[in-house]
Amino acid sequence: MPRLAVLLCTYNGGRYLAEQLHSIAIPDSYSGAVFASDDASTDNTLEVLERYARGSLLPLEVRAGPRRGHAANFLSLVCAPGIDADYFAYADQDDLWDSDKLARALEHLSRLDAREPALYCGRTRTVSERGDIEGNSPLFTRPPSFANALIHNIGGGNTMVFNRAAHELLQRAGVVDVVSHDWWTYLLVAGAGGKVIYDPSPSLSYRQHSANSIGANTGMLNRSQRYLCFLSGRNRGWNARNLQALSSVRGLLTDENQRLLEVYTEMREGGVLSRMKALRSGGFYAQTSWGNFGLLAATLLKKI
Repeated sequence: MPRLAVLLCTYNGGRYLAEQLHSIAIPDSYSGAVFASDDASTDNTLEVLERYARGSLLPLEVRAGPRRGHAANFLSLVCAPGIDADYFAYADQDDLWDSDKLARALEHLSRLDAREPALYCGRTRTVSERGDIEGNSPLFTRPPSFANALIHNIGGGNTMVFNRAAHELLQRAGVVDVVSHDWWTYLLVAGAGGKVIYDPSPSLSYRQHSANSIGANTGMLNRSQRYLCFLSGRNRGWNARNLQALSSVRGLLTDENQRLLEVYTEMREGGVLSRMKALRSGGFYAQTSWGNFGLLAATLLKKI
């Protein structure tokens, strides 16, 4: 029976954690376990985890996190020894998964060559603190690729499920200094020539509240704020960290994507004509028209 490991990271998430745990449904044809990494919570998070471990048929193991933020917590869990499975799923502490979330992801991944890194991700359904539906994340229609991953992420970590080959790839890269584990997962799998599947149908409810690490990308206000941050140069610092991490594991990328990484560096650091030429020759793109307008403006202003 194939094995699935749910990688759950927690930090003061006791308010919604029980609902998240009880929404995890492992398909009947798989065996599963939850591995929780807690970053020194001071609320009732550990009590909720312990209560679930005692009362659930699904095994749960709690580990101590590195206390360096959510990205480091997830990557430390990915790279932790002793977690062996055929498939892996990231889990946040405050969502509600649809009953078929994992089944849908595993159906896609199980059709692929297990020797090649593969990542499944998709849209989310945004809900309020009370559970009222507020909308869906943007629908992306352009294909996943490394040229797109260098610009932005297409799937939240709470939607991501990946196979053993992708897990081994992440372990070889190690715990790198990046802004988000999900963007890094997309970058690395796409950069290594793996398969990335984007599901246009939401499979979970992404709860919005004041303690979210990263808010939903829904509504004109949220999207406008993201574009303004993009043009303000905030993303340039994020991209610099991604670039440094990718450069440190350059040998894991395909030859073509190593070349693309050089073009991307020129798009960030060259003169204005060189930057515009690199943008065109590299084929870099965002998933939306507004995103591509922002990419063009950020390239002109040297904000990438």
